[in-house]
Amino acid sequence: MVIALCFMRICAIIPAYQAERNVGDVTREALRVSGLGGNVIVVDDGSSDRTAERARAAGATVLSHPENQGKGAALRTGMEFALAAGFDVAVTIDADGQHPPEEARRLIEADADPEALVLGIRDLVGAGAPRANQISNRISNFFLSLFAGRPFADTQCGLRRYPLRTTLSLGGRDEGYAFEAEILLRAVAAGVRLVEVPIQVIYPPEGERLTHFDSVRDPARIIRRVLATLALTRGLRHVPAAPELSPDPRRPAGASALAPELDPHPSQPATSPP
Repeated sequence: MVIALCFMRICAIIPAYQAERNVGDVTREALRVSGLGGNVIVVDDGSSDRTAERARAAGATVLSHPENQGKGAALRTGMEFALAAGFDVAVTIDADGQHPPEEARRLIEADADPEALVLGIRDLVGAGAPRANQISNRISNFFLSLFAGRPFADTQCGLRRYPLRTTLSLGGRDEGYAFEAEILLRAVAAGVRLVEVPIQVIYPPEGERLTHFDSVRDPARIIRRVLATLALTRGLRHVPAAPELSPDPRRPAGASALAPELDPHPSQPATSPP
């Protein structure tokens, strides 16, 4: 596994919106994760605060949407940029500080196959997650497991390891939180190998939490996107071709011009020698 991991070109992608309070610390911790080689991309999704400034000061490469588009759009922007920069795999980390960035190493080491989609699995009960979040996750897990024909332990965790070219070829369309659920169904339809890995998660006190996820509205949107995806994939028996990428005036251009800021061939190996 160590040899295979050394050939994997890996970066971190952090989608961020109004995250000035946490994004600097999350970025600095991610930069220290062995295996990422110091390659951290923050996608500022139209924030009106100092999210981009804090991320850049912490050492991230920052891409900015001129207006808020949603988590799915931010993830696609980061993935397209990373692929153009020469990376094979991206670990996604939420900017709210709930995922300790060092947990990204668990996902990096979980499987030697760069084409595997690796999912972080949280223990929401043990972590003391709000009851509304636990119920929301159970509902999403139930419906996605039902429609996918296989069990999913956590369909809403933002800590994942994506094979970039494969993920983009799946043609995920949703621009919000439902993007992550949509990608799961499209991956099942395409026969992508899925790996689940238990991770730790931190839920700060209610007054200190930063979240833009609505535990009632967003699961309903996820289910609607799931139903639309089932129709497109003919019940997961067919994967529609991904739409050709066309310039979107709301999204940052010039990924190739920014690519030299990142080094897809880090000087240090992806894993420490045994």
